Amino acid sequence: MTPRIKAFLIHLAISIVVALAAMALVFGLWYPSPLHAALGVTGIFLLLLAVDVVLGPCLTLVVFKPGKKTLVFDLAVIVVLQAAALVYGLYTVAEGRPAWLVFAHDRFDVVRVVDINTEHIDEAASEYRHPSWFGPQWVALPSFNGTQAQNSLQLQSLLTGNKASTYPALYQPLASQKTGIRVNALPLERLANYNPTATLEPVLANHPQADSWLPLNATQQDMVVLIRKEQGEVVALVDLRPWYVD
Repeated sequence: MTPRIKAFLIHLAISIVVALAAMALVFGLWYPSPLHAALGVTGIFLLLLAVDVVLGPCLTLVVFKPGKKTLVFDLAVIVVLQAAALVYGLYTVAEGRPAWLVFAHDRFDVVRVVDINTEHIDEAASEYRHPSWFGPQWVALPSFNGTQAQNSLQLQSLLTGNKASTYPALYQPLASQKTGIRVNALPLERLANYNPTATLEPVLANHPQADSWLPLNATQQDMVVLIRKEQGEVVALVDLRPWYVD
């Protein structure tokens, strides 16, 4: 094995390890399944990683020559460029990560970090002022007969065209809206209208405690939140269709 090939393989191995760590962070923590599909991040991020993993080692293969005076500088430039591309990709993905899964009266909304409306953020409870780095959190909007301040903010969201679910100042614990969840939960039988039996039955079999559901609105693909109706509790978010898809 020539020194050039050896350097290429070493660089490739390191790049693959870093890429696997990045994938674990993005798909294991920031976009837990099936949210990566709901927000359409999978293809873009994997393409970015593939380019980053291949390009760095290939540049090393081109410039590596034992005894070359500028070898250290050349390799340093390659590593810096490769790291910069990865950091930029992670930053972009982090800004688009799901921060809150918000129960909004008759559905759930996915609110990404970039979607958060910081207006009135000082009025939000401390636990809702900063999105978690450890995955999205389940919260709820108050009912329309909430406090005067809450009603005013919800009215403002309607007038400005901003979703009420993007205002952390309105957030409450999900458990506070158990009644709303029970009232609006839909029967599982209705899912058969929008999903083939071969897809639907295995999902429901994996969550036998679920007896109803609510839709989840997302930017790329709307999905289904399975519910335990009597308790007004979320069982799981699953990759099923909540309505007809063209």
